Amino acid sequence: MNTFDINKLLRNNIRQLSPYQSARRIGGQGQVWLNANEFPYPRSYQWQQNTLHRYPKPQSELLINAYANYANIKPDQLIVTRGADEAIDLLIKAFCDPNQDSVIYCPPTYGMYEICAKTYGVKCKSIATLANWQLDLSAIEQQLDSVKLVFVCRPNNPTGNTVEAITIKHLLEITKQKALVVVDEAYIEFTPTQTLTTWLNSYPNLVILRTLSKAFALAGLRCGFAIANSAVIDVLTKISAPYALPTPVIDIAVEALSSAAIKIMQQQVKQINELKQQFADQLNALSCVQQVYPSDGNYLLVRFNTESNIFKQLWQQGIILRDQHQQLGLENCIRITIGTGDECATVIQALKQLAKE
Repeated sequence: MNTFDINKLLRNNIRQLSPYQSARRIGGQGQVWLNANEFPYPRSYQWQQNTLHRYPKPQSELLINAYANYANIKPDQLIVTRGADEAIDLLIKAFCDPNQDSVIYCPPTYGMYEICAKTYGVKCKSIATLANWQLDLSAIEQQLDSVKLVFVCRPNNPTGNTVEAITIKHLLEITKQKALVVVDEAYIEFTPTQTLTTWLNSYPNLVILRTLSKAFALAGLRCGFAIANSAVIDVLTKISAPYALPTPVIDIAVEALSSAAIKIMQQQVKQINELKQQFADQLNALSCVQQVYPSDGNYLLVRFNTESNIFKQLWQQGIILRDQHQQLGLENCIRITIGTGDECATVIQALKQLAKE
């Protein structure tokens, strides 16, 4: 029988690529899912249009105007994408030549910056953050040759810290006329005063990523945004999909951005932030916990004692968390999403029981 080796047709960089291990790809079975930074409270929406026999517009003016109004930016500073991940993809595709240009990312951080770059054969420069997870500006400045994009997750996933504003300003200055600085604000609703949208007029090389997946409780909708000055947006629009989002997604996203829905989101974010502090206090009181790191997101990074195998033991009990031990400097660390009060209580109770055994 003749066999067909598909690997002979693959691009070399794809053959060598290890896929991003998303929460759902990793799997697991259980009742407590605190591994994907999803919002714990579902919301109900009714989509209004009956136009599924027609293609949607490439970029919905209704959605663009609704989000621009929410983010206090101009409509021409915005493009809608299929999650913030597609915005990362579009930026690399638009600005980086394969086997020639590079991107910078600063671990420990979100893994899709590296995966997207490697998918297109774009070189990656990994510049570790400092001990306090702030950016190493000196090292970045020395590595800017061939770099087109610098990715900064702010607040950072999985550490939860927010890179200082003065550091971002310095980064924008040293990359001026050289590279775009892409600030990923996926979790900005949990610390809204830290947004950099007001900087757009001062820094033409600033790009901001946003999403409805986190605080808006719409992870299943896959709706994100890239925010930048119109020159950048025009380039991204040029290469975006002809029909960026399905009609029901557009319709629900617009409803989620109504004044009433935004107020509900903000109230629930306040509840999550309060629960996060209570949960952190309870974790800090446990003997198996070495450190709970402050977080500006809807999750906590927790370092456990070296002799414990907390992740696996909770996994076996159906409590699914996010192991971070393979990330730079995060040995014995687990990221825990802030779920409902009952879910957080279940985690605490399970950890107390493990301490007794």
